[in-house]
Order: sequence, then C-alpha cells, then structure tokens
Amino acid sequence: MPERDGPEVVGRRVQRLRAERGMTQRQLAEPAYTPAYISTLEAGRVRASDDALRHIADRLGVTYDELASGRPAGLATALRLRLTEAERVLADGRAEEAGERYAALLAEAAEHGLVPEQAAALLGLGESALETGELGSARGHFEQAEELLSGETLPVRVPAVRGRAVAHYLAGELRYAVYLLETALDELNRGGLHDPDALLHLYTAVIGPYMDMGAHARAAQAAEFALALAPRAADPALIARMHRSVARTLLAEGRHAEADASLAKAAGLYRQLRLRTELANCHWMRGYVHAQAGELDRAERELRQALEMLAETRAALYRSQAAVELADVLHRRGRPTEAAALLDGVLGDFSSERGAVHAAAAHRLLGIIAEDAEETDAAEEHYVRALSLLERAGAAGDLADLCRLLGDLLRRTGRTEAALDAYRTGLGHRTTPGTTTLGPAPAAPPF
Repeated sequence: MPERDGPEVVGRRVQRLRAERGMTQRQLAEPAYTPAYISTLEAGRVRASDDALRHIADRLGVTYDELASGRPAGLATALRLRLTEAERVLADGRAEEAGERYAALLAEAAEHGLVPEQAAALLGLGESALETGELGSARGHFEQAEELLSGETLPVRVPAVRGRAVAHYLAGELRYAVYLLETALDELNRGGLHDPDALLHLYTAVIGPYMDMGAHARAAQAAEFALALAPRAADPALIARMHRSVARTLLAEGRHAEADASLAKAAGLYRQLRLRTELANCHWMRGYVHAQAGELDRAERELRQALEMLAETRAALYRSQAAVELADVLHRRGRPTEAAALLDGVLGDFSSERGAVHAAAAHRLLGIIAEDAEETDAAEEHYVRALSLLERAGAAGDLADLCRLLGDLLRRTGRTEAALDAYRTGLGHRTTPGTTTLGPAPAAPPF
C-alpha cells in the first residue's frame, strides 16, 4: 500500500474531486459521516481514517490509493509495461531513444513515489549510457539506483552493483571494478544469499577485469562457477552474457573450438531475444577467436560484421574497441596502412578514463607498424603511451609483452640501460600476476 499524503494534501484533493463532480459536502458525507466532518477534512485539520477515506473514495468513484496518495489507479502496472517497451528499444540498439524513454519514466515514477519503478528506470538509463559510451553518466545512474534500493537485500541491488563495476571496467579502472564485484560476491556467499541470477551477474562481470589484470586462474574459477550456476538462472539474456564471458577463459587456455561453441550458444540466445548490440559483440568476440586460431579471413568477416552492426546501434565505444581488433587482423594480413588508418580514426574515441585497455592496444599496434616502417621515434612514443595507459589501468596481462617490445626497441637503438629498465618492469609484472595482488579470493558458492 502506498504511503498516504499529509492531511492538507488529502483535504485539497477531496475538495477538488468533489467540486469536479458537482457534489455537496452532505452528499459526500452521507450516510456514514456528517458535512461538518467533510469540511474539517477538506480544510486539512483532521487525518481521516482508512475507513473514512475508503467511504469518500467510493462516493467519488476513485480508488483508495488514488485518493490517499494522488497516484492514478494502475499507474505502477502501466509504468512497468512502458519500462518493458524501453528495454525492447535498447535491445534493438536504439540506446539514445531508450535513454529518453527511461528519463521520462524516471520522472513520472519519482513524482508518484514509485521506488521500484524509479530504480528500474535508473538501471535502464545506466545501460543506455554504457552503450553510448557515456561512462560517467552510467556510473551516476547506477549509483542512484543502488542508493534507492539501499533498504533492499543485496540480490535486489546486484544489477546496480554490476552496472557500476562495468562502467569502471570500461573506463580502465580494473582493480576498483574487481573490488566492487568481489565484495558483493563475498557478502552473498558468506551470508548464504545464494541467488543464482545475482551470482551469475557478478561472476560473469568479473571475468573480463580478471583477464585484463592477468589473473587467469581466478578468471577460470569464476567461469567454472558461472557455468555451474547457469542451469539455475532464469534470465536467458544473462545466460547468453555468461557464455560470451566464459569464451575468454576458454580461449586463454587454448580451447579455441570450445570458445567458439560457447559464443555460438550466446549468439543463438541473442538472436532469439533480438539483442542487437549483444549479438554484435558476439561477432566481435568470434572474430577474436578466429584471429587467435590464425583463421584471419574468417576473423575479418566476423569483425566487419560486428562493426557494421555496432555502427547501426550507435554503440560508439564498443565499435571503437572492435575496430582495434580488426586493425590487428588487417596488420597480420599484410595491410599495415589500412590498419593504421583504422586506428587513427578511432583513437579519439578513447582516453585514460574511457576504454584505456583498448587505447593501449591501439598505441601498441601503431608502435609495431611504425617500427616496421623504421619510424623509431614514433614507435617509441606509441609504446610509452600504451605503457602509461596499462599501468594506470593495472592491466598486468598486457604490460609484460609491451615492456618486451619497448625494451627490444631501446636495445636496438643503443640505449641499453633504458632497455634493461623496460625489461625489469616487464619481469616485475610477470612475477606479480593478478592472482597474487588482488588479496584473498571471495567466498565460493556452496557447490
């Protein structure tokens, strides 16, 4: 039951509704109450009992909730239906339109004090902002949703926690993203709150940051837990996302066929659900799998399809990230000029706070292309910029290889001491993988 408004607000509402219907105070009061009671109530000098409000609502032809709170009958249901429509617009890749719908729904839900609908609208705004690459806005929306739901149990708050962590991850703040996700996992598992969907949200989201930090063992364990939870989860979109994330761990273990099969499952679910951006990301990931297996022609086809779909959905940040993967394939196919042009075209979409890991990958590849063209100064500049981005993000998984590239370049140009420093930096990251620098692993689920 919604919270009642104060006596003065309810009184004015009763007076307005009575006047609209052309009723006298006596007609409204009889047979259970007196005109004087109605007059006192309309003046806001008495708090009507629930029974009195139900009598008055019946006489006025409105619901009790509408009279007590000003909330139109069926408003919550209507908002839920519109939230579903906005979700469908977002799934179709129209993130900007979805954001506008969610903003209107948020304002309406806030006006009538509908907290669950407000939180759902904020989550939708956050997901829309993630898709358009507005990471600061996304974080703000997820934080507001979490604050609104602060009185709820952790499983209810998990989508907001997961969204906030993803925003930090995409911004290159890997360690903080892992902290948010591991803290929630630990609380869920230690507290016995073994909600399958909530746990699957968190395990699926933490795989990417683990992999980029070089914490492959912990990523593999998260994937194992996610696969065990999947049969108990109810949300097919969440299961599809899980298959897409698990593919990264399979690929890291050299299990290319299994990774491709996992992505095929995800793509099938996304097609059924008509989730265009997620399906595009599946093509992107399958392109990466083919590239790792040396099937560069197939990789290029998948990545170009991903880029085309992401351009249609205006998922700018994801499109730029996929473009970096395509540039790598083009370079490996002997087309460095085309690869460099593609990278130059998307580098402006990145920064140290937005897609830092892929920005580093772009600079790394531009450095290799420049070095191949004997443009030593340009190559060194790109390697140094990539190193700075990866160190800031804590992406130990790629730092060691980059330090080797930089060290080799410095050694070839006669700067032996600087080369040794670069090699030592790389060895330091090799000897401190993410599994030993993240602290104790979160409590495991009970299986």
